[in-house]
Amino acid sequence: MDSTLAKGLGVLEWLARQGEGARLADVAQTLGLGRSNAHRTLQTLVQCGWATQDGGGSRYTASLKLFELGALVDGAVDLKNRLHPFLAALAQATGETIHLAVLDGPDIVYLDKFDSPLPVAAYSRIGGRASAYGAASGKALLAALALNDAALRAQLALATDDLPAHTPHTLTTLAALQADLAAARTRGWASNFEEWRLGVCGLGAAVFNARAEPVAAIGMSVPAIRCTPAQASALAPQLRACAAQASASLGWTAASGQALALPLAALRPAQAPAAVRRNRSVPATPLAT
Repeated sequence: MDSTLAKGLGVLEWLARQGEGARLADVAQTLGLGRSNAHRTLQTLVQCGWATQDGGGSRYTASLKLFELGALVDGAVDLKNRLHPFLAALAQATGETIHLAVLDGPDIVYLDKFDSPLPVAAYSRIGGRASAYGAASGKALLAALALNDAALRAQLALATDDLPAHTPHTLTTLAALQADLAAARTRGWASNFEEWRLGVCGLGAAVFNARAEPVAAIGMSVPAIRCTPAQASALAPQLRACAAQASASLGWTAASGQALALPLAALRPAQAPAAVRRNRSVPATPLAT
């Protein structure tokens, strides 16, 4: 290992996590460097454009170069390809239908899925849509966003606090939905007990990137005949472990600021097939999930 490069990267990463910048003494003390060593490293970062120094020279801040490169990398990451192995592992471990979804306005869109081999299975389709407040994957993403009432109404394109019912079990008020989302944030996963389609339940957990932003959700669709609240709670730890592994693969860490303390060794990802392409067709067909 190149110790000089490792030291510089360590200083840059630590500096990037300090919102208001840091003084030379802070860098030296926190990272265990001599003042002269810390000064040379900081000056190198400044000269190469990775850090800035205020007018008085007393504080150093990570530059926007990190943001620019991060945006490029984030935009280049194909979530479907990157997270496919984790979905495969969860599908194999549980035998249930597993899917990957992203939030698109008031809906979620399914990017990837594994069908259950069991005789009675829940149905979903890649490229299809479902209600964000009706499906567990959507609720997992809404819970992670922690929107206030006004922002949640805007996200769901609601004119009032009333939510259209998809089934007799759908949550139909904003207050009821907010309470359900708060519970999902507390336990780390969201649920759907026949709220989107009768006979189908679901569990969902958000996937976070390196900036602790929810970028997708991993969902599990289960027929209602084998998805009591107790059965859902029994499946949830595997789902959460899968979402934690998927988040870690996108650069998420505990230091990112998201409280998602889970063991990452619960599942072993299967090998991803080569050249799986994102399905860019997004029909507005409802899903039974």
